[in-house]
Amino acid sequence: MKNGYQDARVLDVTLGAAVTSGSVVSQGRLLGIAVTNGAVGDTIAVHVEGVFRLPKLGTAVIATGDPVHWDVSPGRVIVASTTTGDVENFGYAVESAGNGTTEVLVRLCPGQGVPKPA
Repeated sequence: MKNGYQDARVLDVTLGAAVTSGSVVSQGRLLGIAVTNGAVGDTIAVHVEGVFRLPKLGTAVIATGDPVHWDVSPGRVIVASTTTGDVENFGYAVESAGNGTTEVLVRLCPGQGVPKPA
């Protein structure tokens, strides 16, 4: 196929901030997981589809299947039904994570994240 460019599960992204491998990269509707470390201005690969263990607000109670938001400043998942985040509905939980836990498994849904209006 002559017009094919890239497998959409992993995208090349030019970084606006430094990241480490496994960190969340958020740019508008794009939310993905860095494959490698990168500095500002570097172009790196980010996974935009798949299931990843992400940090979450410790007091958040998330059930399997719940949509989730990303809170950029502290860098964590928050519950979609009770709070707003910087990137809303970017994925859903694939397992429950209760109060006191600091991580949750999330299925990323490419293109679903909606940046909070400025």
